[in-house]
Amino acid sequence: MKKRHPVNVASGKHRGTGYARPLVLPPARGREKRHAVREAWGSAKLPVKSVDMSTDSASIDLTNHFLIAMPGLEDDTFAKSVIYLCEHSERGALGLVINKPSDINLQNLLQKVDLMLRREDLADTPVFQGGPVQTERGFVLHEPMHADSGKPEESGYASTLSIPGGLEMTTSRDVLEALSTGVGPRRVLVTLGYASWGEGQLESELAENTWLTVGADPGVIFDTPVGQRWDKALGLLGLEAWMLSPEAGHG
Repeated sequence: MKKRHPVNVASGKHRGTGYARPLVLPPARGREKRHAVREAWGSAKLPVKSVDMSTDSASIDLTNHFLIAMPGLEDDTFAKSVIYLCEHSERGALGLVINKPSDINLQNLLQKVDLMLRREDLADTPVFQGGPVQTERGFVLHEPMHADSGKPEESGYASTLSIPGGLEMTTSRDVLEALSTGVGPRRVLVTLGYASWGEGQLESELAENTWLTVGADPGVIFDTPVGQRWDKALGLLGLEAWMLSPEAGHG
């Protein structure tokens, strides 16, 4: 998977209202270094075979879709994962893993960036391991929040990717500041890090049966218990785990 900054991935959909102060955790100390980018990145490389990409990969747009890991995918980072694709084009793809909780919750995260969470309903909400790239940076997936100007095309936050289908992904600190004061989006999923694919890489993995794909359902992201999200996503395809061969995903 190719390491890229999320802003550079957007195909003209990235928008904001001003300077984007990124959501970045302070330097890790001691055992917290287990989340170091180098370690996470090294564990995330998936085997990619050379396949015939003569078909027009640009015609495949999986933005606002789920990637559902097949049972044969044994990589620790992605085994039984569900990834929400925020961006997919001929240049590559970017997504957030929505069912791999980290060992910190949202209240802990805000404390690390000197904020106090005033919404009790979110205090114990886990922060997710969104992927192996930039694991010290925060990414907030949420329902649309428009600027005070009332213009629907303008986000209420400084650095936001508008995802066709209704959701937004914000990488600026102001969204956490809004949550800390008791306002902001009502339904959120916060991750540290993201997953990305270079040109043609995701298409290659799909050809190897590494992933299943299905249109995303916000209910799986925001309303389904974490441990049930993989099965729930399979259910969107009318599938259950027992129907899938454990050999699938080995290529």
